Amino acid sequence: MRLRLLLLIGLAGCITPSIPIPPPDPAEMQFHLTTTDNVSSAVFNYPPHDAYRGASAYVLDQRTNQGVFQLANDDGSIGPTLSLPAMLGDQIVVSIQNTEQTVSACVVLKEGAQDPNVYCQ
Repeated sequence: MRLRLLLLIGLAGCITPSIPIPPPDPAEMQFHLTTTDNVSSAVFNYPPHDAYRGASAYVLDQRTNQGVFQLANDDGSIGPTLSLPAMLGDQIVVSIQNTEQTVSACVVLKEGAQDPNVYCQ
């Protein structure tokens, strides 16, 4: 009887659903924009978050269809990323992916912290 109970508990642990990772918070996203020879670009940073340890980040500009990919840092932070061709007002999708899930948020690009109340179209 004890063996069955232990086996049942062990199996229940194998089928418990994973805890969902939260989507990136626009207010926590930082973009630094630069312009050189009339070409604008942005670099992305996100502060440490335990749920993002071991994750991958994808930052995509929907206007240019260009993006950057980066693994999260050991502390769960992301960035600074490679420079992404982008301009003020572009719609930028930031996706975080671990082995089981992908979460995303879209922001309208501005310098510094992004506005969580301005929505992509």
